[in-house]
Amino acid sequence: MKTDIEIAQEAVLENIVDVAESVGVQADDLELYGKYKAKLSDQYIESIQNNPEGKLILVTAINPTPAGEGKTTVSVGLGQAFGRLGKKAVIALREPSLGPCFGIKGGAAGGGYAQVVPMEDLNLHFTGDFHAITSANNLLAALLDNHIQQGNELGIDPRQIVWKRCLDMNDRVLRNVVVGLGNKMDGMVREDHFVITVASEIMAILCLASDIRDLKERLGRIIVAYTFQGEPVTASDLQAVGAMAALLKDAMKPNLIQTLEHTPALIHGGPFANIAHGCNSVRATKTALKMADYVITEAGFGADLGAEKFFDIKCRMAGLKPDAVVLVATVRALKYNGGVKKENLVEENLEALQAGIVNLEKHIENLHKYGVPIVVTLNSFATDTEAEIRFVQQFCEDKSCEFAVSEVWEKGGEGGIALADKVLDTLAHKESRFKLLYEDSLSLKQKIETVASEIYGAGGVSYSPAAQKQLRKLEDLGFGSMPVCMAKTQYSLSDNPALLGRPVGFEMNVREVYVSAGAGFVVALTGSVTTMPGLPKAPAAYQIDVNEEGTITGLF
Repeated sequence: MKTDIEIAQEAVLENIVDVAESVGVQADDLELYGKYKAKLSDQYIESIQNNPEGKLILVTAINPTPAGEGKTTVSVGLGQAFGRLGKKAVIALREPSLGPCFGIKGGAAGGGYAQVVPMEDLNLHFTGDFHAITSANNLLAALLDNHIQQGNELGIDPRQIVWKRCLDMNDRVLRNVVVGLGNKMDGMVREDHFVITVASEIMAILCLASDIRDLKERLGRIIVAYTFQGEPVTASDLQAVGAMAALLKDAMKPNLIQTLEHTPALIHGGPFANIAHGCNSVRATKTALKMADYVITEAGFGADLGAEKFFDIKCRMAGLKPDAVVLVATVRALKYNGGVKKENLVEENLEALQAGIVNLEKHIENLHKYGVPIVVTLNSFATDTEAEIRFVQQFCEDKSCEFAVSEVWEKGGEGGIALADKVLDTLAHKESRFKLLYEDSLSLKQKIETVASEIYGAGGVSYSPAAQKQLRKLEDLGFGSMPVCMAKTQYSLSDNPALLGRPVGFEMNVREVYVSAGAGFVVALTGSVTTMPGLPKAPAAYQIDVNEEGTITGLF
């Protein structure tokens, strides 16, 4: 069986100019990065604003397991299937982080015959967007420390610095560091911290900003520290906005590549959904809606994280109204949720499937709360049995959900036609009555507790003394009307990764709360989730290599 990278490397790619032309984008509208990558120009994006908007389809999934779900694979395959049906479709996805590529997850370009390409470029440096975000983030950190070193005119309290440096790599030893060691000219000695680039507020800002003006306004609102009097200090106070925006100028432009079947794909931004808002950029999504009749986008991890934030943060801020949701599950993942060990998932086990399908049930119930029609798709594996597939199909139909089996990993667009037909039928006959989960007027605690109870199934929420104090301060500073971005393990509906299936009545633990004032939301850290992941015992980096001809191997 061929690996994903072998399939991608054997593909015959079209020149990106030809791919763009298939959806009416001219060569002059592109800023080329070689033959197979390009950015859309600001002038092009401005020129299509009066175009009618297409239908927006969100792809989400059940909670991830070691068995795999294939959410990106289904997103890509669905886009390819639309192409085979003669529909004008564009895919809008996130850029992968280097952290998981070299860590445990591997690449994020889809899989099998449902991939976006060039796969190696996408999974590695791509067009440099993440490097620009990292540089802008760390420029702000450098200006902050330099201000203190040069006399601290703003009266910044070094004990209340909240801005962290970032790096797009899993590196646990950088979570807590000491900076300024040496002599007096080397800066003030203090504790500092790193987050992975995809968890940086700059990433969130880039993904939520509508244009350069909006970007600069958001950058200016970033809170980096507090004064000795407890007043917030912003990036604008440090005169950092112009230089940061200059670094991000090109990163603001959506990237255009193609699928294995030459469907256009806008890949832009990449916040993690377990520690950030987990969606591709508003700019890319809105541009795609002006370019095509159908736009397929995805939100990270399970629907409890990615879809909730897509609706309650991205759609709230951008005024987006999704027309349908595709919810991805696999027989293997459902059996894993039913207590089957990974090595035994290939065996038929209807009892475990019945026990584990409650995870899918909860995600269906959650999505219904937003008023958007649902199509459940079973991402198929060769080991799935007819009895298992029939069981899942009947379960979904009993829940008033459309159902289709997806075979896009094996068959590409052809394997997604049954799913595409279900989606098209849903769009034609089921109206989306999209609504948000909570109102802006609720307090931050009420918002946290609404998400915890309604989406996760928690029986209550406990707050550390520090989180209680932080919530009061943020309310006093005027941030109470913002939506909440819950940072939680992706492996469970709860904040405990060991609780599989559908845990109920548990207590959600909020240990820290902080504001991302530029992004426009308040982050609540729950359980033991961290904003700087570490590498596993045997990182994926061990398997990656490049030969004398420049061919990369091991990037799955």
